[in-house]
Amino acid sequence: MKKLKASKSKPAGGPVSRFIQHHYRHFNAAALIDAANGYSAHLAAGGKMMITLGGAMSTAELGLSLAEMIRRDKVQLITCTGANLEEDVFNLVAHDYYERVPHYRSLSAEDEQALLERHMNRVTDTCIPEGEAMRRMEKAMLEVWAAADRKGVRFFPHEFLYQVLRGGKYRKYYQINPKDSWMLAAAEKNLPIVVPGWEDSTLGNMFAAAVIRGEINNVHTVRTGIEYMTWLAEFYSKTATKKSTLGMFQIGGGISGDFPICVVPMLHQDLGRANVPLWGYFCQISDSTTSYGSYSGAVPNEKITWGKLGVKTPKFIIESDATIVAPLVFAHVLGW
Repeated sequence: MKKLKASKSKPAGGPVSRFIQHHYRHFNAAALIDAANGYSAHLAAGGKMMITLGGAMSTAELGLSLAEMIRRDKVQLITCTGANLEEDVFNLVAHDYYERVPHYRSLSAEDEQALLERHMNRVTDTCIPEGEAMRRMEKAMLEVWAAADRKGVRFFPHEFLYQVLRGGKYRKYYQINPKDSWMLAAAEKNLPIVVPGWEDSTLGNMFAAAVIRGEINNVHTVRTGIEYMTWLAEFYSKTATKKSTLGMFQIGGGISGDFPICVVPMLHQDLGRANVPLWGYFCQISDSTTSYGSYSGAVPNEKITWGKLGVKTPKFIIESDATIVAPLVFAHVLGW
């Protein structure tokens, strides 16, 4: 228990940090500050951080803050869904063609059909244009997939995207400031990315279609989730030490969070690497309330029973909308 005391010190950082430190004092607001301070303390102690992206955070334009987190070495690994991997690039090359639907809650089935007929794919209040975003990306991706297929070489999904971004194939289409794309920032840093279940994405569907059409001969040209896990096991074993642990900042739930956190019990229980430390920090932003049987609704302490977190691991859960909370946490970590 902590006794409440009036703070005599002035809040540190820029205007956003000062605002939330002054006003965010209780409940989920206080959890946000505690998690952000814990994030900074983890890095200051020599630790490293993994951020996981669930939901549609790229379409929510999290790159506005996440890109700077990457550039300033506040994150050393990202695990994300295939949708988040590609949708940051969709936004990069087709932003001006996106449409916002503020009244999305009152759309009729006929309204939705009209969007389909215009090839506008809706994500909550935001419509992604198929022609300018998805088909534009498809052409360049088919080129790198086919080139790898002919050479008999294989790459992870994010590595193919890095090839396209670094090769400048999309540069003439940029419609946002490049500094606001987290994928561009990651490509420049050669940041490791893990994309479990990439097959469940628009580009995954396009790759499968290319295989069916016979344009790609080897379905294994794109490396798979099991290979991502074996890569992650070696990365974790080399990166996480007792003096420099790896932390996990989880945005949303689902496979982007559940897949990577399982690397620790696998290393301990299946590979016998008992000296590998547990995750050194854990925070989850989720709008799933605590519930039975739900991964997203499980409190952090449940993860102790699975050998993922320890009794002393700093643990935080912010039950709120990640599109609101995550940029504020990043702003505080960045001192904005």
